[in-house]
Order: sequence, then structure tokens, then C-alpha cells
Amino acid sequence: MTRDDFDYAIENTHVIVAPERQIATFGSTSFNFYLISEFMDSVDQVRIRNGKVHAERPQILTPEHYCRLLLEGFGEKAEQYVEQLRERARSMAVLRYGFQFRKTDLSEQTFRDSMDAVINRTKRKVETANEPLSAVIQGVDDAWEVCLLKFTIDLVERSSGGNLGDFRKRGLV
Repeated sequence: MTRDDFDYAIENTHVIVAPERQIATFGSTSFNFYLISEFMDSVDQVRIRNGKVHAERPQILTPEHYCRLLLEGFGEKAEQYVEQLRERARSMAVLRYGFQFRKTDLSEQTFRDSMDAVINRTKRKVETANEPLSAVIQGVDDAWEVCLLKFTIDLVERSSGGNLGDFRKRGLV
């Protein structure tokens, strides 16, 4: 995959239906996804990939722990630099999110129809079935995993503020 292919996939990832909930602060969360893409070399041939993204409980990384991670495989000069970081970052905390994408949960279907028709049917299906932890995503067929990763990163960004707030309320940060 070239840099242009990667950029194209990122730019052409559109969340049609977002999950109603964010990533849970004190437990793991599973999201269903329906990733819809057109075949690159066929007209009106659309693929839906359906599966799950599992987000593990966010973890707080203290500056001490974070600095240790930075030092793996580095020498003495790097240790001196990280010591300076440690001094400046005493009050800093980082949230770490763990994701698992299990291809065992993956299924796919192919339809001979327009992209808009397949998107609309899938959107109605999710809304009618009352699936609050489901996402409908339009993406690029050859780089569909990049599109799915973009969705998960955006989900982390959307969730992180609330997760940090929850940790603060409990005095953990």
C-alpha cells in the first residue's frame, strides 16, 4: 500500500451511523461495525463487512510508567532526556486504550446495487434493530482495515475527554 492509497482511505472514511455510547471508562466495550465499500473494478457491486471491535478498559499511564516505555532499547543519553521529561511531567497522565479486532467475528456480503441503496438499507437495519453500539461506515474496499482503524481512533478521541473526567471524579488522576 502506498502513502497515497493510505491517505485516500483515510480521506474516504465516512461514519454514516456512529455508536450512541462512547468507550466505557471502567469496563470493556464492544462495537459492531458494518463497513460498506464499492468494488474498485465493478459497477454497482458493493461489499458489506460486518464484525466487532473490542475496546478494553482504558488504563492510566503515569509519567513514571510512560517514561519506562520510552526507554526500552535506548541508551544513557536517552535516559537523561527522559529524566528531564519526568521532572516536567509530574502531573501528566496518559490514557492507554487497548483494542482487539477479531477477524473471527467478520462476515461479508456482496450486493449488486448502488452504494447509496446499500448504505440506506444498512442504516435502516441498524436503526430498526435498535443497535446502539453499532456503526455504519463507508470506506474503501482495498484498504478497508485502514478505514476501520480510522473509525476506532476517532472513537478514542471522542471518548477520551469523558474517560479522563471519570478518572478525575474518582481521584485517580
